[in-house]
Amino acid sequence: MPTDVRCLVETDEASAVVRLTGVLDRSVVGTVHDALLARLCDRPGPVVADLSSLRVTEPTARGVFAEVRREVADWPAADLLLFDPTGAVEGVPAWPTLEGAMAALAATPMAAVLNVDLAPTVGAARQARQLVTDGCHRWGVVELAEPGCIAVTEMVNNVVAHARTAMTVRLAPRDSTLHLAVRDHSPRQPAFAGLAPLNSAGGRGLLLIDTVARRWGSTRVPDGKVVWCVLHSDDEAAFRG
Repeated sequence: MPTDVRCLVETDEASAVVRLTGVLDRSVVGTVHDALLARLCDRPGPVVADLSSLRVTEPTARGVFAEVRREVADWPAADLLLFDPTGAVEGVPAWPTLEGAMAALAATPMAAVLNVDLAPTVGAARQARQLVTDGCHRWGVVELAEPGCIAVTEMVNNVVAHARTAMTVRLAPRDSTLHLAVRDHSPRQPAFAGLAPLNSAGGRGLLLIDTVARRWGSTRVPDGKVVWCVLHSDDEAAFRG
């Protein structure tokens, strides 16, 4: 293709591959960033970015791939891998062939991911809690079912009360941790200001998440956000002890 064509991001709906073609420079970093985040939102599991037809004219623009990988590091079952014959990108696992990248992708245990799409209704939190309970029993982290239910209840209720959009709840285990995420379609970010006043009628939802989770946060995506948290079995054992 002509070398002056700006970077195009093409998603293969039948696979985990996202193909980038054309020229990558600082002017299109935002477009690439958002396209990769959108794909990682929409599809559980890692994504392979095919850079074999990409020409990088500004070396600093390569940092977008490591940035995306850092942003999704705590999402359930999310990761970014590269098919990059140049080997020039730092901070992201890369393979010189597409076959190698796809073999690494195939080694990921995709069966250990659960998702459910929910409407912003009163019963949404109950359905989310059931998903968390089922997942924790299936994956042998029963001790995380209770804190997981606390966290997901607050995350879902926040969507019902404030975002008021459809949402996707996703969870996955990783070693002895549970990763939870709720993706909605509102740009409004959760605001956590620490302890709520005693006379406050609300404001304790994020405090509960902060109490039960080792880490939590909110990531902006092109048409909304992903609120995520990570729960550790060790923390729950120490709390109960």
